Amino acid sequence: RTETIGFWGPVVVVGVYIVACVLMIPGSIITLGAGIIFGVLKGAVAVSIGRTLGACAAFLCGRTLARNWVSAKVSDSARFAAIDEAVGKEGFKIVLLTRLSPIFPFNLLNYAYGLTKVSLGNYALASWIGMIPGTIMYVYIGSTIRTLADLGAGGREKTRGEWIFFAVGLVITVLVVGYVTRVARKVLAQSGHIEPTGDAAAAPARSAD
Repeated sequence: RTETIGFWGPVVVVGVYIVACVLMIPGSIITLGAGIIFGVLKGAVAVSIGRTLGACAAFLCGRTLARNWVSAKVSDSARFAAIDEAVGKEGFKIVLLTRLSPIFPFNLLNYAYGLTKVSLGNYALASWIGMIPGTIMYVYIGSTIRTLADLGAGGREKTRGEWIFFAVGLVITVLVVGYVTRVARKVLAQSGHIEPTGDAAAAPARSAD
């Protein structure tokens, strides 16, 4: 039961997410797990904080300790060159749009942004805002898994109204994330700086990673 986990459960999620971002480990399982264990609200808050701090930690590593390694990784990437140019003009906007669009590999981009001129403040705020839709969607899916597991284990059967509310909420969440993703991709393509196709090594991660 989550009541026995107390304050330290979400703190552990935050810590694990920071480590996962620095080590470039996909965070989808962590996000789903947070939804399963804590539910939508507490899970989304813990994951949002963890992902943002983890992205900032990787950003700072890319700007300092791992700068040479990251430079070698993206040196031949036309897409990163386009991102770098765009960030020089509209740093906050470009970071926000690339976070909203799942075509960009999350973990590599955290490090790659460290090579650009975007400030840590703009990067952190844009990343946090841009990752919220995907975070909520994956946490919501995790909470759905928990609900189904509780039902299978003989927990209290939900009323028809509760099921409708839950299903509608999930559908709306997925539709909103899909819409936001399409808008972000369209804006990036129309900007003339970034073409949302091409080699995956230069494209950054899925929203929940």
